[in-house]
Amino acid sequence: MSLGPNTAIARHGLMLAAAIIAAWAAIHVGAIFFWRWSPATVLLAPIVIVVQAWLSTGLFIIAHDCMHGSLAPGRPGLNRVVGTLCLGAYAGLSYGALLPKHHAHHAAPGTPDDPDFHAAAPRRALPWFASFFRNYYTHGQIVRITVAAIVYLWLGATLTNIVVFWAIPALLALGQLFVFGTYLPHRHDDCPFADAHNARSSTLRPILSLMTCFHFGAYHHEHHLSPGTPWWRLPAARHELRAQR
Repeated sequence: MSLGPNTAIARHGLMLAAAIIAAWAAIHVGAIFFWRWSPATVLLAPIVIVVQAWLSTGLFIIAHDCMHGSLAPGRPGLNRVVGTLCLGAYAGLSYGALLPKHHAHHAAPGTPDDPDFHAAAPRRALPWFASFFRNYYTHGQIVRITVAAIVYLWLGATLTNIVVFWAIPALLALGQLFVFGTYLPHRHDDCPFADAHNARSSTLRPILSLMTCFHFGAYHHEHHLSPGTPWWRLPAARHELRAQR
């Protein structure tokens, strides 16, 4: 069954997505259901939390690629299924609710019509973050998380493990996504934006770009220039765009 004209790219993206999802799921299940607290595991827990926060950011980025159809080009159903599963696992988010908001962001980035932008405070992080949080976190999400937590407790998990290894990584991932994927790329400052995309990239090296927000901070302008490019090809997209100039 063909994945479309860019079969090699699609297969590579799907393999990366599968690896991220599998790693997240392994830590999620292992830490929530099998973690036993001791002096040694207390010292190890911060490392697990940081890794899981990064993988949680990865789940959102996979879903983001699904919104642009770039995870599996020409397979809208597969994109929707994977995106729905990733957002639900990450933090009980609704793919159907986020999809139109994200496309509205691309239609009018950095303007009052952009749901990711805070026009009243285009330079201030905290008011912008509060607006960002209110816009994306809903009562429905809280219900879904609560139901999942109840099921986990019924299956033998502890509330402490649920909070430490699911809630805290999800909140840290939210911070990563906001700071590196929204605020820094679209923040207004004394340097004007290059074009109507109202987005800027940074000079982070690729490894740091990967660790901060799966390349969506350091290569954010490139993403707006080519939204159909999957996250892992953004560094190459920069070189390709520069070669065309």
